[in-house]
Amino acid sequence: MISDLINGFGLVLHPYVLLALMGGTLIGYLIGAMPGLGPSLGVALLVPFTYGIDPVIAMVALVSLYMAAEYGGAITAILLNTPGTAAAVATAWDGYPMARRGDAGFALHISIISSGIGALLSAVLLIVTAVPLSEFALEFGPTEYCALGIFGLSLVTSLGGRSPLRGLLALCIGIMFAVIGMDPENGTPRFAFTPDLFDGIPLVPALLGLYAISEALFMLEGQATTGQAIKVDNVRSVPWSRYRPLWATILRGSGIGYIIGVIPGAGASIASLISYNETKRVAHDPQTFGQGNPKGVAASESANNSAVSGALAPLLALGIPGSATAAILIGALMIQGIQPGPLLFVRNPEIPYSIFASLIIGVPLMVIVGLLGARLWVKVVDIPAPLLAAVVTAISIVGAYASENAMFPVYITLVFGLLGYVLRKLDIPLAPIVLALVLLPMAETNYRQALVVAEGDHMIFLHQPITVVLLVLALLSFLVPLIRKRRAASGIDMDAPK
Repeated sequence: MISDLINGFGLVLHPYVLLALMGGTLIGYLIGAMPGLGPSLGVALLVPFTYGIDPVIAMVALVSLYMAAEYGGAITAILLNTPGTAAAVATAWDGYPMARRGDAGFALHISIISSGIGALLSAVLLIVTAVPLSEFALEFGPTEYCALGIFGLSLVTSLGGRSPLRGLLALCIGIMFAVIGMDPENGTPRFAFTPDLFDGIPLVPALLGLYAISEALFMLEGQATTGQAIKVDNVRSVPWSRYRPLWATILRGSGIGYIIGVIPGAGASIASLISYNETKRVAHDPQTFGQGNPKGVAASESANNSAVSGALAPLLALGIPGSATAAILIGALMIQGIQPGPLLFVRNPEIPYSIFASLIIGVPLMVIVGLLGARLWVKVVDIPAPLLAAVVTAISIVGAYASENAMFPVYITLVFGLLGYVLRKLDIPLAPIVLALVLLPMAETNYRQALVVAEGDHMIFLHQPITVVLLVLALLSFLVPLIRKRRAASGIDMDAPK
């Protein structure tokens, strides 16, 4: 492990990889600072441009964009009361009041320092936990991989937001698209009305349509919100003594963020809210939260950036995305011909270890860029929505065409863009569709292999303890959110004290 990590640092210190790290960070800040956009859209837009380049360079750029975009939302949350990302909502609760009373510089410093510390600590936790998890998963056979895929698909009830049933509906839509193509066992076409579909729905054009084109349509509707801008003439330096009361909050938020991030389907938004609530609960002055308490900013920002590394743990070790953005990263790996999961550490160790190294090296870079460029990033909200929509659409179409040098992926992008727009109008989440496109082929292929080994006996899925545990967890993942939703609707609180 130590030698692999040293090799990872050697790869990241290559000039081209450092350039990718810097480029991903800069793009991530811009994407995160644009209200309504976010890490998922940023990563989806960048994926087509990773064709034909070294996988290490591609993944370092995408992961650095993911991390920086998660922080970038704090800039507009503090200065405009307009969170650039969903995970920065809690940041605005205290960050904007701080800015209104003339403490914008301090609030920005807290956000970037808290984000940097959270990202660094979670990167260390990722290095410590991901390798043992992958070594454990190396014992998996077809039944375990099938159960793992089913468990990943079961997380749609968590990704469904307020309505688990909408998550299940989105999963069904995703499954309909995922089965298109050639049957993995006998090679016969399934729902493929054109030879272009024999290899299934192309992943990158589908992602670009669901996230980028649908967002462009929303921009044209003028649904972006604006806030009252705070003038920032001088983001002054802040003495370290002002951070002394915040260290416990930052450390607690970092731990909460990583743990929540590891849970597939939870993500940075939930991590920031839980960290904020816990900080407020243990504070001796809870009444000051929401009125400009610096601990509120520190709690939210340390947690949402820590959750990024947490989401990468199941992605790298098990091949299960910890968030919607992580699901897109899985697609990016598969496009490079690399299968995420436990064998990634054996067959392509340069990928996870270069990601580990990039997180360690990239955090100081992210902090420096954030501190120096805060006043610049906030100006991106001045870009007219129609112009921004046109740029996003153009990048998406060019990226889709470049994926296969053909028009068919462009048609897929436009169709999925309209589909994503309609689904978002109906408040149906998009992440379960991505989950189905990524995980269903793995689950189906291993299901077939297991039945071939067992000569058609389905009892083989009950012979391995790990398989049984994963199937039970999948069942619970499906049922618990549905039960909670039903009890909440009937006025019963499952968490109420007995």
